[in-house]
Parts: sequence; structure tokens; C-alpha cells
Amino acid sequence: MQGNLTEIDIGSILTLIELGQRTGQLWVESHYSSQSNKLNTDESFQNFPIWENRSQSWFVFFLNGKIVYGQVGNNTLSRIDDYLRHYRIEKGLDKMQLDFPESKNSPEYAYLWELLEQNIINPKIARNIIQGLVHETLFDLLNLHQGSFIFDLGTALAPQLTTLEISPLNTKITKQVQEWKQLYPHIESPEQLPILADIARVNSSLPPATVSKLQKWADGKTSIRQLARHLDRDILTVAKAIYPYVQQGWLQLVYSTHTNDGETKNWAQVDKRQGRIVCIEDAIAICETIETILKSQGYEAVSITNPLEAFSLIFQFQPDLILCDITMPELDGYEICAMLRHSTAFRFVPIIMLTGKDGFIDRVRARMVGATDYLTKPFTATELLMLVEQYINTRSFRHTTNNTEDLLI
Repeated sequence: MQGNLTEIDIGSILTLIELGQRTGQLWVESHYSSQSNKLNTDESFQNFPIWENRSQSWFVFFLNGKIVYGQVGNNTLSRIDDYLRHYRIEKGLDKMQLDFPESKNSPEYAYLWELLEQNIINPKIARNIIQGLVHETLFDLLNLHQGSFIFDLGTALAPQLTTLEISPLNTKITKQVQEWKQLYPHIESPEQLPILADIARVNSSLPPATVSKLQKWADGKTSIRQLARHLDRDILTVAKAIYPYVQQGWLQLVYSTHTNDGETKNWAQVDKRQGRIVCIEDAIAICETIETILKSQGYEAVSITNPLEAFSLIFQFQPDLILCDITMPELDGYEICAMLRHSTAFRFVPIIMLTGKDGFIDRVRARMVGATDYLTKPFTATELLMLVEQYINTRSFRHTTNNTEDLLI
């Protein structure tokens, strides 16, 4: 089963999976709409949720028509770490050995199970985290208006700690989505960062305990979504709690592209961490172009044009990120990615697959073998650098310049 969200909505897809008692996984990709940037503010709020206006993907795993797990497509572990903070667990696990081959499609899920097996968390906490992550995944999906989906029948994500009934979740979260829209335009996105804008009025109007909590969380570094995880609350509850303060101007909501004084950052203003990037691509011209762009931004870039040599050379280079073309002779990108994911050393190294223009199925297959993300050719220097910064730099931000010089690849 596959199609576009303009033809069938997420709620209906979930209902069909439940009624058919299907086992497998649903992959959903949002579609960036450049036209949404041309709409007036009110239209944008009504039709294009702000976090929908970039390419993003999600996975939802099912067993006999029930939900086992849900995650964002980039396989980040930070979502679970945010919940660990709520339970006062200071540190998780770093690049541990995972013993769940069935979980290769979801390193995040395997990470959760490893925390459980290492007795860092107990089953009750693990179930609570799963429920929270499924809830926020469905919240994002039920907010989507544009995108594509593929549901693949297959074996269930294993082992299962819990399964969640679809109908109650579907009904509950659909209602929350409707209530969320009533918070516009004061609150736009779960990715917004609350920051105290009028500390004097806050001090004179609110009890000291409330002021203390606002000062702790409204630091311009913690998003509404992260705050919900830290507090183990749903996104709507947190948004409603801060809504009166935002409405009165005591709190300001900004995006990660802004500093505390409201200045918008561009690429030149962002502090970069040196990182080593390996590009596996049999086209020499493409490798040279990618190297030039990355080196100009202070990265160490290494190219491997012979895919048969890639696996051994990567162990020598020990990269922080890997770019890998899908279509190559003798050994394709899927095989290379699968081999790397079976190695403990590269279990969590970001792997970005380079796909063709019509690579929708390619992207799904790339996720299956453990790819972190993908970049569709031809791409711009801006798109390449944005994706690299997302996975190498410890600070996340959104690119705001209009420099879109195309790479002819």
C-alpha cells in the first residue's frame, strides 16, 4: 500500500492497518512546499504547519494492527535522552553493542532495549518512553497535509515491550491536533524555543515558584517538544501551559536560527566543529565538487571512488559522517550501508545516501538497511552543508540565506 496524503489522510491509513490487523511498517515523508512561503501568515498557519515545511520522514511499526513503536526518520537518539532527563538518568549509553538484528530498522528502539537490559531503566519507564514517542510521532503525522507514504508488510519489530491500540490514539491525538491549531498564531510549532522576554513583568506578576520554573526552561535552548519530553507531558499540554505567557508577551517563541537578541544566523556566523567526512561515489567529478564544498567550510573530506575498497578504507579513515551513492558498479550503496551497520564501530555513524531524482523507492530501501538520511541529486551546496551540519555539528539550526548555487551532479 502506498500513495499520497492528498488522496488519503494519515488517520484513514492507520484505521486500515488496524482493521486489516497488519504487521509491518509505515514510512511517511512530508513534502516541502516552496509555495507555502508565498502565502500570507493566516493561510500558512491554516494549511501548512511550520514543521511540515521541510523534508522529513517518520516510521511507525505495527504488529497485528497495533503500534509497536514510532520514530522520526533520522534515527537520532536524542529523543530518548530527553526522556531520561525526566527520570533523572544523567547519562545513557555510548555506541554500545546491540544484539537485536530485528531492530536494525530502528537503532533508537534498539538503544531503548539496551538501556533496559543494562538496568539503566526499568520496564515501566521503557513503556512510558515508548508511549510518549509514539504519541509525538502520531501528533506530527496527523498534522501533515502533504506527503507520501508506503506501508510494507513484513516481520514485526522485535522484541516487543508493549503494543498500543490505534483507535483510541487516533481519536485522542486528532482532537489534540484540532486544539493545537487554535493556538495559532501565538504558537506555531513544537520546534519553537521559549525565551523570557519581560523578566520584570514576570517577577511582579507571578509567584516565585512559577518564575523559577520559567527561568529554568525558557532559556532559548529548549524547544516546546523537548520540554514536553523532559516533563513527560504531551506537546499540547505544554503549549497550553505557556500560551497565556506568550499571549501577554512575557515569553517569546523563537526558532533555532535566532540568537537570544533575535539575530538570524547564516552559515558564515555558525561555529563549526571540525569533522571528517568520507564520500563513496564512483563519479570522480562529483567527488571533487563535494570535496571542494566541504573543505571550504573547514571539514576534512576524503573520497573513495572504488566501492570495493570502501569498507576497508573507511576503517582506516574513521569518519564522523559518510556520504554514499546508491548506484555503483560491483557493490552498491545498500550493500555498503548494510555492511557498515553490522559493525559496532559504525553502528551510529551518520550515513547519508545519495539518490537519483526519482529515488522514492531507493530512499525506502536505504532506510531498511540503516541509512540515517538521504540527499537527492542534483542538490545545492546549501542542501549539502545543511545536512552535514545537522549530523556533525552539535548545534542544530535552520539555514536562512538565499544562496542556492546548484551543483551540476
